[in-house]
Amino acid sequence: QVDLVESGGGLVQPGGSLVISCAASGFTLDHYDIGWFRQAPGKEREAISCISGSGSGTHYSDSVKGRFTISRDNAKSTVYLQMTSLKSEDTGVYYCAPVWYRPPERLCAPVYDYWGQGTQVTVSS
Repeated sequence: QVDLVESGGGLVQPGGSLVISCAASGFTLDHYDIGWFRQAPGKEREAISCISGSGSGTHYSDSVKGRFTISRDNAKSTVYLQMTSLKSEDTGVYYCAPVWYRPPERLCAPVYDYWGQGTQVTVSS
């Protein structure tokens, strides 16, 4: 089990940008493939992006492709999600978690069924 903490969420206007972070302290994050998930009120949690341990492989869901960028800085044990052109439908709690990065059979699927507090992203005018 790894301990990851999401941060950086907040209120942003439609069309705006925001960067959220997934940080681990005390261990080497490059050992893990990491995914970002989000859950809107009344909806199921969905995978929106993931990145391989080295950072060489990335994947995006159709709903965010072209607008979001996932990246990582393993020296800082942090994975980032850069969000641009935000829409109201992007509103939700964003989580990060270890995932499988084995395209195409296991891509962005969570390895474990455990989740942290997440970080709230609200897109509203």
